[in-house]
Amino acid sequence: MDTAQVDEALQVLDSGLSHIKWRLKSSARRRLHTDILALCTRMRPVIMVDYGGKMPELQERLCALLIVLQKASSTFQHLKVMVIEEMIYLVHVRGFAEHINSSLNAATKLLFVDLEQDPPKMVSQEEKSPLLMQLVSIYKSFSSVFPVNEVDSLISPSFRGEHEVTADVSGYDLITSASSEYVDLSSCIQESQVTVPTLNGWLLGYPVVYLFGKEHIADAIYNLSTKALHLFQITVSRNATSSKGSLQEELLSFSVPYELSIRGSKEPWAEAFLAHMQTKWNGCNQVWRALKLEVSECYPQAIVL
Repeated sequence: MDTAQVDEALQVLDSGLSHIKWRLKSSARRRLHTDILALCTRMRPVIMVDYGGKMPELQERLCALLIVLQKASSTFQHLKVMVIEEMIYLVHVRGFAEHINSSLNAATKLLFVDLEQDPPKMVSQEEKSPLLMQLVSIYKSFSSVFPVNEVDSLISPSFRGEHEVTADVSGYDLITSASSEYVDLSSCIQESQVTVPTLNGWLLGYPVVYLFGKEHIADAIYNLSTKALHLFQITVSRNATSSKGSLQEELLSFSVPYELSIRGSKEPWAEAFLAHMQTKWNGCNQVWRALKLEVSECYPQAIVL
């Protein structure tokens, strides 16, 4: 994508929002712009949509929007809605399949903060705890739904072997539910002790993931709420023709207990993560510029998990 294609994609997105009559606040609309561009440029495999409404209406709106977008432009053909319990996500099907495959092959090195202990302890995936083994089983379940060698079968049917259509979405009918537009993976975690926050840390591509089982949610909340945190933020700005596109905005963020990240951006895993994100950025620097890692301190506060 180049600057002109980014502007065109965002115009299609805004037209789609208007077409399905989804009125988002300006902050939520900008967040959606950034998230969808992050997916389309392969900067992120998965984003969580925790704005713009509540389930199940949010799912219906996202599915309706995706149908309109995929009929309007092939830019959005790799996107799909994913549901896990009450959480909803947008995924880039090829990027997510590769993310799962990388995790299964241990190509992606994750660290975990064990919140069942006080003070929390940093552990690696090599420790093979029962909870981590269950997480690997979830990876395998996801890989059967997003097989890396058969990912083309998950692309929107509107584009397999067909030509791209006009970006004018005004003539398309609103469809509020379509099984081909979303996948529900709630069953993948129902029989395990893995919590949604732990799963989210992996899904959203964080280098450090909070680890705790369903029987230790209260312990995790207490152990995290009583600790100072470092907030790690990857920020970017868009190469765009409009002045709004040049604003610095958050691509993703995650926290780590201060005592386990005293060196901040100089932690080896933080430097490795920034290098990983910069490698992705190198492939789409016509779209994004000024990628940065910023670290700030958060004092102990109430945490909801």
